[in-house]
Amino acid sequence: MTATIVVLSDTHVRDWEEVHPEIRRAVSGADIAIHCGDFTGADVVDGFRRDAKESVVVHGNSDPPEIRRAIPYVEVLQLEGMRIGVTHPAWGGPPFELGELLGDFAEPVDAIVFGHVHEPTDCVHEGVRFVNPGQGYSSFMVPATIAVLTVEDGAMSVEIREIEAGR
Repeated sequence: MTATIVVLSDTHVRDWEEVHPEIRRAVSGADIAIHCGDFTGADVVDGFRRDAKESVVVHGNSDPPEIRRAIPYVEVLQLEGMRIGVTHPAWGGPPFELGELLGDFAEPVDAIVFGHVHEPTDCVHEGVRFVNPGQGYSSFMVPATIAVLTVEDGAMSVEIREIEAGR
């Protein structure tokens, strides 16, 4: 069985309707949609969950207290023999070593999808695949991006998709 997973993060808006329509379509068309935190508005959480066939969400360092109380800091998705960790570094601040994210998970994971850095990433570090979808909005010279993961028979492919060019 093949599963398509759309991953986004750092939308930083108050309302789901403010998220680019192409991102909203990708979320509703995926088998599973993951948001790696920094929604910043409860309506974004609700809209994301409503539009996704299946959703996985974690909160980020910029999310208000009501979102932090309502959704977890980390999740683990088990799919096709893979363990995919989902997180958003709650400490905020400057860049960090990817290996620091391994401590967020009680048991080993095959991949970690994460938010916070607003920079698309797809690499392997310490035997774990790390994927950051980038930022879920366009800003000056930085495009909105998402990650599209395809998982089949315990293997994962990753495509970073540009949604809208930075202005």
